Amino acid sequence: MDKVLEWAKELQSLAQAELFYGHDVYDKERYQRIREIAAEMMLTRTDIPAEKIHGLFCNDVGYQTPKVDTRAAIFKDGKILLVKEKGQWSVPGGWCEFNLSPADNVVKETKEEAGLDVCVKKVISVQDRDKHNLPPYAYGVVKIFYLCEVLGGEFIENIETTESRYFSKEELPELAEHKCNKEQILMCFDAYQSDHWTVTFD
Repeated sequence: MDKVLEWAKELQSLAQAELFYGHDVYDKERYQRIREIAAEMMLTRTDIPAEKIHGLFCNDVGYQTPKVDTRAAIFKDGKILLVKEKGQWSVPGGWCEFNLSPADNVVKETKEEAGLDVCVKKVISVQDRDKHNLPPYAYGVVKIFYLCEVLGGEFIENIETTESRYFSKEELPELAEHKCNKEQILMCFDAYQSDHWTVTFD
């Protein structure tokens, strides 16, 4: 991990906490400037647009905590389900809604992106995104992969995804690696094929 990115994230976290919990107006001005400097540092090290960095990096309040991303591993005839978005493929999933548990969220995301009703069977892995996916984000992300079973439904093209298909591990398409990479998909295959899977975590 790029040390400048790590420093930027730490400065942002400290500044955000002090902006929320601090009381001195002059200190708040200084912490706001530290937050802006952290965002500028992030801009020099990533391809993330400036407006997105400021929107995600400088608008949160309170104590900074990671966002949660949930992903569904769904299998049929030894193949994994992937959905296509903007020309690249990933397992269904997305940001966890504030009013849903992670497990409920992955059910919702699978319905929206793949058109399928699923139930969660087990947790495959809980990961620190920065240890597995590129490019680095300006904020922390916890990724939770679930093994899910299809109850019904069918794919309908929607505003997020244009296609849904099952793939073997030998024929994986171009992946949206910021969402899930080959290593993570192979991990899902291992969990699916295991009778006694042990949840992995960072």
